[in-house]
Formats: sequence, C-alpha cells, structure tokens
Amino acid sequence: MLSEELVKAGVKVTVFATTANGREELPVLTDRITDVEGVPVIYFKRITKDHSHFSPALLKSLRKQAADFDIVHIHAWWNLVSVLSCWIALRKNVPVILSPRGTLSPYSFSHKSIGIKWLVHKLSVSLLNRCHIHTTSVRETEAVDQLIQPKSITDIPNFVKLPPRRAGAASRPDHILKLLFFSRIEEKKGLDLLLNALNDVTVPYHLTIAGDGDEKYIDSLKKLIGVNNLEQQVSWAGFHTENKFEFIGEHDLFILPSYDENFGNAVIESLSVGTAVLISREVGLAAYIKQKRLGWLCETSAVSVASAINAIGDKCRKELDRIRKDAPGIIYEDFNGDDLVKKYIAMYEKLIQQQ
Repeated sequence: MLSEELVKAGVKVTVFATTANGREELPVLTDRITDVEGVPVIYFKRITKDHSHFSPALLKSLRKQAADFDIVHIHAWWNLVSVLSCWIALRKNVPVILSPRGTLSPYSFSHKSIGIKWLVHKLSVSLLNRCHIHTTSVRETEAVDQLIQPKSITDIPNFVKLPPRRAGAASRPDHILKLLFFSRIEEKKGLDLLLNALNDVTVPYHLTIAGDGDEKYIDSLKKLIGVNNLEQQVSWAGFHTENKFEFIGEHDLFILPSYDENFGNAVIESLSVGTAVLISREVGLAAYIKQKRLGWLCETSAVSVASAINAIGDKCRKELDRIRKDAPGIIYEDFNGDDLVKKYIAMYEKLIQQQ
C-alpha cells in the first residue's frame, strides 16, 4: 500500500520482489515489469524455498540498476534478499532505508534460529549502522535503538487499508461478550495466553479465532482447547479476506496479547469498524490505544488477560458502546492516506538531501 500511495502522489517507484509464495512460487512472469495496482513490480526467481529467499537474478539486476535510484527502501531483515541488497546499494553509494517490520527486536533474537541470527547480526551490524531506519511505533524505535546505531530513525505508522468511511456503529445488545482473535496464527501472537486465560473468565463470552498458520501449531492449540474443555466457547473461522470488516464488526472485543508486535495493522482495522481492542503492552500501538482511549492494555500473562476480559464484561459495556461510536472517526482522522504519504515523501527527501 505504501508503494501504491507513493505512485498516486507522483513518486516514481519500482518494486523488486522474488516469486516467493510460502514454499510455492507465485504464478507470475519474471524479469520484466508487471503492473500491480498501478505499481511497476519486477519479480525474480529464487533458488531457495526457505525464508532465505536467495535470488541471484534480483541481486544482479539491483547491482546494475541501483545507481538509477535516489533511495533504496528495504522491508524486513533476516533474509538474503534484504541483507545482500543492502550491501549492494551501499556499495553503489545509494542511501538505504530499512523498515525492519519487527525483525530487529530483542524478541527476535530470543526466538527461532537464535544462533544464526546473532551470527548474521554480528556480520551485518556495520551495514545496519550505515542505514536509515524506518519504524512504525515508538516501541519499535526503542527496540531498534537497543541493537544498532543507525544513521537515523524515523517513526511513521503503516498504511492500513480501511473500509469505506461510515458513521459510528450502533451498540450491540447481546449479553454474551463476543471476543475475536483475528491474526496470523503463530507463537508470537500470544493466542496460547488467551486460550489459557479463558479458564478464569467468569463473564458470558464466546471466542472466535480467525486466521491461518502452521498446521502443527494450530493442532497444538486445538488440543489445548480440548484439555481446557472450551469446545463450546471457542469457534475457528478460518482465514477471512473479502468480508473481513463486516466480520470484525460483528464482535465486541478484538484481542491481541502478542509477545512482540512492531505495529499491529489488525488493531487499526478493528477500530475502523468500531470494535474495541484488548492488546498487550508489547504491541507497538499500545501507547496510541491508551492515549486515544480506544481499548485496554494487558500484560503477556493469562492472568492479566483474564482479569481484563472480566473487567470489560462486568463494568465496561458503556465503554464498548462509546468506542464503537467514536473509534471509526478517530481512525480515519489519524490514518488518513493523504497525510501519511506526505510524511513518507518528506522522509525520503530529507534522507536524499543528507546523502
């Protein structure tokens, strides 16, 4: 969406991407420009099927063309496309801005491939220190600042695709608290905390889980639901795309008790239709939610999650109604695409001038 908005604003953008689509390959033409929602995209074949996404063709093309661009913007880290593209651009004296997207945080160094990450980090820290960093929240800025000393850090929120603007929704009269977990299902998201918390929830509720992820991990969560005898209180809705905003709006409370989250697009999506949120303090938007009074914060523990749900169900029904009415207007004001794109363009212009 960033690329789409930049193109609409008259910025010349070219996207280099691999054909990665999980373990499969995207059915696209390679090594030529493809128009994707108005954005020129060039897809390159990769030769690895894992998260390294090694693509000699992409790197070769970047090496030839890097000097034609004013700035190279890399999204995410911990893969060969990102690291080697960064090295190539810097070698060509092209300024690099990196959006880590949560990959540069203390949490990422303590989960999954820990040894490899520390090794790569030690080898690449000099590259990172020559980059400009784009973060999406104050929390992410603080996390990055613990690990590297880049040339600069700029905090600008993500673009989030929102539904057509509408007036605040009416309150939901149902006495059962309709809870929703709507996210990619992986360990970082804290769904295990939420499921364990339900043992101590005393208000009438029903939880719907929407999303997809690793089948083995999902199976382990389904077993946890069985062990806790929660089959009647929990439903699995699968992955939602086309009707997701209507689906989210049917619930009272969106819950995201993540152990680590640099931003949290689904939080903004939920609020855009008036559904209040309960998120952990480790979610990048936590400070924003507290400041705007659009939901509640919890710790990354089952006890804290349960306590918050009980308090909301017992004492905060009027707050749920207020948020349902007020949140859409606040979100459309704060996440206006025209205003955000100006901030991104100003960031690029400033960094280019500093080069």
